[in-house]
Amino acid sequence: MKNLAVISFTEKGGRLAGQIARALSLAGFVCEAWGMKKYAAACGVTPLEEGLREWAGRMFREADGILFIGAAGIAVRAIAPYVKDKREDPAVVVMDEKGMFVIPLLSGHLGGANELAGILSNLTGAVPVITTATDVNGRFAVDIFAKKNRLYIGSMRLAKEISADVLDEKKIGFYSDFPAASDIPRELCPVGENEVFEGTNGICVTLDEKKCPFKQTLHLIPGIVTAGVGCRRGTGADVIEKKVLEVLEENGLSIHCLESLASIDLKTDEKGMIMFSEKYGIPFKTYTKEELEAVPGEFEESEFVRSVTGVGNVCERSALLGSGMGKLVNKKKSGDGVTVALAVKEWSVDFE
Repeated sequence: MKNLAVISFTEKGGRLAGQIARALSLAGFVCEAWGMKKYAAACGVTPLEEGLREWAGRMFREADGILFIGAAGIAVRAIAPYVKDKREDPAVVVMDEKGMFVIPLLSGHLGGANELAGILSNLTGAVPVITTATDVNGRFAVDIFAKKNRLYIGSMRLAKEISADVLDEKKIGFYSDFPAASDIPRELCPVGENEVFEGTNGICVTLDEKKCPFKQTLHLIPGIVTAGVGCRRGTGADVIEKKVLEVLEENGLSIHCLESLASIDLKTDEKGMIMFSEKYGIPFKTYTKEELEAVPGEFEESEFVRSVTGVGNVCERSALLGSGMGKLVNKKKSGDGVTVALAVKEWSVDFE
């Protein structure tokens, strides 16, 4: 959570908004406060030049978190048209103008509203009013676990079922292709490769969405794979996408495991790569030929590629660099003018 927006509706609320925005900015956040025109200058906040509902819609697109200083009902009515999905919605928090209470309204876990309420509590002394059941009962929360470990949640429906099961004190199966760096919570029942779980719902931390160790399996997928890609100039995004998906499929890997797309800096403006990375929300990294040449290891070299780029292998070297010198799990695969290699970084599950 980096970009925060604060809005108030009274002079007293405006002064509090200005104080909070300045404190959050000093704490490293990008934060701007808005208020009514007649109070804005005196409170040191930006005057609101648009309707509240329009402002809320803009902040839903631009901000990671929104703080309303005023009545909860005002906040609810302002954001109502824009609420979509807990994986997309920003954190929304409301605070009274005296700074006595702070209440997460939307995206308590995945959006970080509960976390933001805690930050605001520390800054102002306001009492955080947390209503999410797993927090109130001190239980394992699968969405918080996923967020902290940067895991893609395969099914929000099943995630909700698992949260309900946790609150009903039903055991949840747990399988992971990765080691655990901390103790597994008591609500989870670890299951090995060939063990049978007697319950229904379980969590599977894996790169392979086809792996289903439980009757109902919630896949949590870490983004730890880098796809190193080379291509002919002008190759279309659909061609690049087809080849990358093909190589992922051959290795039993989900598209959601991709942390980044990597190539040589000559491809910085390659439209096909840019469009593919934007479609899936995957960062596109590029490296100089000197950086690629410095990568240790044995690679399948091409004199033609060297004559064009200055380095004999782009995809394998860039995959390794992009993964922080992880492990090459798929060497160069070529087709339709595209080369793809995959590298995975070392990773472990953390419950703390």
